[in-house]
Amino acid sequence: MFEQFSLQPSPEEWQSAWIARGELHDQRLNLPPGVSEVIFDRARLVNVDFSGMRFAYFNVHDSTFEDCDFSGATFEQLSMGSTGVQGSRNGADWPQSIFRDCTFRRTRFALPTFFGNVRFEKCLFDRSRLREQTFTFGAEFVNCVFHGRVREVNFWGRPDDHDQDAVGRDRNDFVGNDFTGAELEHVAFHHIDLQAQRFPCLPGYALLDRISQRVDAVLPLVEHWPDPHHREMAGFSLEFLADCALGQNDDQALVSPLDMGRKLPPALREELFEALRRTPSDTSPG
Repeated sequence: MFEQFSLQPSPEEWQSAWIARGELHDQRLNLPPGVSEVIFDRARLVNVDFSGMRFAYFNVHDSTFEDCDFSGATFEQLSMGSTGVQGSRNGADWPQSIFRDCTFRRTRFALPTFFGNVRFEKCLFDRSRLREQTFTFGAEFVNCVFHGRVREVNFWGRPDDHDQDAVGRDRNDFVGNDFTGAELEHVAFHHIDLQAQRFPCLPGYALLDRISQRVDAVLPLVEHWPDPHHREMAGFSLEFLADCALGQNDDQALVSPLDMGRKLPPALREELFEALRRTPSDTSPG
């Protein structure tokens, strides 16, 4: 049971952020003049409008956001699953924060955002500035939809080893997410079941298993190329692809021609990509 919503200055003299607690429903979040730093601590917000707001500091601890609209919001510093106001990082002091049925349309995420122990359920990320995000070890994504460019983002199926006791799990839920409307660029999936997601059904993408075996099968093709520089680039890219797939995601990967070597001539990239796809497999390419 949540208490009545309150927004008050922090009692700590060194802390400039205001503290939001309690439950707020069906209205726009109204901040006092000049306030742009907020810590949500044990709060529940339902159908609250954050659209177009600018936050110098936005910190979430042990809180839930449902049906909230963050369209056009800007975050200069953002922590979506913080360890808490006091900064402790053990046991019950690091509970999970939840964003459920929330909209992030053209939202400007901080670079970087600390995702922390956070769970996104049925959220929409539509042309958000979701890029260059690596602090995502504890983030769970379930039945979310991604539109637009998603660039240089890590998604993890396991929390960091040092945090598993604190968050109370050794696996992150990552299932049912829809990337069919997204442009994925340098996106890494670590220990995630790619078959449990939806990816673009477009020429140039293939969801493949047994990557290391496929690479072994096509490397002899590269050895017959006349240009030694092309051979070197392709060999390095293929071995890197195999190492990452085997070490990070159970020997499966979402592959595109660019993974064959960005500086290779397009015709050679396509030749390798099609050879990789044609290699016999127990799983049909996506």
